[in-house]
Amino acid sequence: MVNASEPSITPAQVRAARAWLNWNQDYLARKAGLSKTTLNRFEQGLSILNSETSGRLRKTLEEAGIQFQFRKMLATGISIVNLSSEP
Repeated sequence: MVNASEPSITPAQVRAARAWLNWNQDYLARKAGLSKTTLNRFEQGLSILNSETSGRLRKTLEEAGIQFQFRKMLATGISIVNLSSEP
């Protein structure tokens, strides 16, 4: 579940995180328990994720070593804390 006081991750942050991890949409969708269509539509900016889905996506990427960066609740990028050895 996403904490309402935390800013939401953005499609650009998710795309960047996937690129750093060298994960394709299929892999991330499976790991986060989402459909590829849901992830694809979010990354393209065609849909907004509900808080539960956003939370699962964020948690999956954070557990893989991604840290989302924000300034005053606005997304500014990502940083890599610790890359997992997964594909």
